[in-house]
Amino acid sequence: MMWEIVVIGLLLIIVLYSRGLIDGNKFVKDNDALFKVIKEDDYDFYVAAKYGDSVEANKLFEKRIQNSLVVLVILVLLFISNLNFINLIACFAAAFLVFKSGYSNLRSYYKKHLHEIDLLLPYYLKSLEILIQHYTIPVALSKSIDSAPAIFKDGLRELINKIDAGDSSIDPYMEFAKKYPVRDSMRMMRLLYRLGLGSQERKQEQLIVFSRTISSLQAKSRETKYKERLDRMEKRTMIMLSTTGVGVMLILLFSIMQTMTFS
Repeated sequence: MMWEIVVIGLLLIIVLYSRGLIDGNKFVKDNDALFKVIKEDDYDFYVAAKYGDSVEANKLFEKRIQNSLVVLVILVLLFISNLNFINLIACFAAAFLVFKSGYSNLRSYYKKHLHEIDLLLPYYLKSLEILIQHYTIPVALSKSIDSAPAIFKDGLRELINKIDAGDSSIDPYMEFAKKYPVRDSMRMMRLLYRLGLGSQERKQEQLIVFSRTISSLQAKSRETKYKERLDRMEKRTMIMLSTTGVGVMLILLFSIMQTMTFS
């Protein structure tokens, strides 16, 4: 009886959804303010880190909401004949885990590719140096968008729009750094802001300091990555040696036991 209820319920939902009587996208959009309360602060950054500008973070978030609601409905139908407070809590907990899994996967990707993503900002700023030598900071930033890493393009557009709107404070730069919390982003954006404040006479001197700082960060990141690669190689070597040692000991033990048996 329980499975019949589940099947009928699922078929009813599929029919209503296919006829447009149930619109999951509309439900999510109508309750956008409510769902944004549970949206993680760094979610947009992790989406940009993995997909660049090829995927909209809001649409991906709406899909997470829809998937978790589908799971919730299915579980409620499963427990409909024995629905109590504990089962209801379990249904919501399972739906919440499904919702959180999308965020966890993005975080795992970021941690796995941490050094590659952290290197993007210093390398981008390194390429920005050439433009800064010939243009002001806002103009150089505008001209750099097309060649910038996809992860930073939306943030750069927001930064430039705020500067063009007349905001000459450090706030647009700091908001960019907060939106993209890669290694030393705060420090790098402060340097970029100060470079824009300097007079034309001091620009070359500040540009040299800016360039040296970026090169230092790049070298530090490469060194960290190299050390981690060495650590992984050492661990693999130790595993191989341990496995070989255990294998040799087992063979010797087997040989001794055979010798004792024949004697």
